[in-house]
Amino acid sequence: MPLSNLTTSAGLAVGLIAFAVQQGADRAALLARAGLVQADLDDHDSRLPLATYMALMRAAQDLCKDPALALHFGEAVDLAELSIVGLIMNASATMGDAFAQMQRFGRLTLETEGLNDGPRFTLTVRDGQLWMVDQRADPDVFPELTEGAFVRLVCGPRRFLPEPHVLEVQFTHPAPAWRAEHDRIFQCPVTFSSGWNALRLDPRIVTWPVALQPRYVFGVLTQRADGLLQELEDQKTVRGRVEAVLLPLLHTGEVGVEAVARALGFSRQTLFRKLRAESITYKQVLDALRHRMALRYLTGSRASVNETAYLVGFSEPAAFSRAFKRWTGRSPREVQLARSG
Repeated sequence: MPLSNLTTSAGLAVGLIAFAVQQGADRAALLARAGLVQADLDDHDSRLPLATYMALMRAAQDLCKDPALALHFGEAVDLAELSIVGLIMNASATMGDAFAQMQRFGRLTLETEGLNDGPRFTLTVRDGQLWMVDQRADPDVFPELTEGAFVRLVCGPRRFLPEPHVLEVQFTHPAPAWRAEHDRIFQCPVTFSSGWNALRLDPRIVTWPVALQPRYVFGVLTQRADGLLQELEDQKTVRGRVEAVLLPLLHTGEVGVEAVARALGFSRQTLFRKLRAESITYKQVLDALRHRMALRYLTGSRASVNETAYLVGFSEPAAFSRAFKRWTGRSPREVQLARSG
């Protein structure tokens, strides 16, 4: 899958921002350098382009003056604080079950370019040893994604397992200047410039109990995650891909079809043709997205009418109010009053 189509959960970005601010970064500067506004972060289950998360990580590393920030973020913040995936893993009966749920729902936290678009992580046996392998197709382009995942897979279970479950770590990228931090955090042999990105596991691990949450919680969470996964799949339509490009652009007003088509690797006419095959026009996609986001801002984020007009790309509140009345039959003020009641 092309990088431009990959996404992360907003919750992951929210967690990174909070952690970076704790380490001394300026929040406004972080958001500006990643091209984010607060409304992008209000719903932790909403999606952000992976490129946005990568830009946020780079900005955080710079503003915190910490090139090992991805390691420190993974060490300090459990996945359950960032994503429904971590909560489900913590509610699993065993480590084997938790791994299965990570395979099933992992994309809800962060999508990566995989080999043949299969599961990101696989288990394999080599020379009698059990390994968990990260299947990212081009991991050295942004090794922070591998390092962050591995740190959480080590540090999260370490908090409740009675003995070490990861016995060795291997990375394909060269050793960085801060490799001593890898040794401190992983607490096992760490090899760089390896032929794969992999964790060697204790072979007994699949039977070790987890169950940090009641089984009832597991059922509720997986039902919610199934719905989110379906929404993510729906976004892989051309319409969904257009919306993913448009979302971070709405507040700028720069939503011309040419720029969106170029971001998707299409010509203008090709984009029109592909949308027509889905029985919709570009104008209808943009209009429906503005409608949906305006409702979210007014009812869920407690934004003012003027703020909402700006966030969905209207330069004049009056023009926004007319559009909103066309969408809903009500004025933005009426929606706000109903929310307050």
